[in-house]
Amino acid sequence: MFDLGMQELIVIFVVALLVFGPQKLPELARSLGKGMAELRKALHGVKDQIDTEMEEIEQPLKEELQKIAEETKKAEEEILSETVPEEVKKSPEREDEKTERAPEQE
Repeated sequence: MFDLGMQELIVIFVVALLVFGPQKLPELARSLGKGMAELRKALHGVKDQIDTEMEEIEQPLKEELQKIAEETKKAEEEILSETVPEEVKKSPEREDEKTERAPEQE
């Protein structure tokens, strides 16, 4: 989290030992551990709340995007049905166009 090496941790421990003394050090460590746990819990709660809000915002947008995609597909089908002659639609070559063929080798 803080990217501290072993030497830095030893220096911090020695300074804390000198400042707070050997009797207060375990109590201080316990309080620090509880504080860190509460901070993590609060941060997790904030993250969950943000995720929930984002989902509430994204859901209507996804639904609208799906509607637009469906309308676009319908419009494309209508345009193709109006512009492509019936004999081309029914021809077997039209079916071959849907699947890609490898170019013929000479």
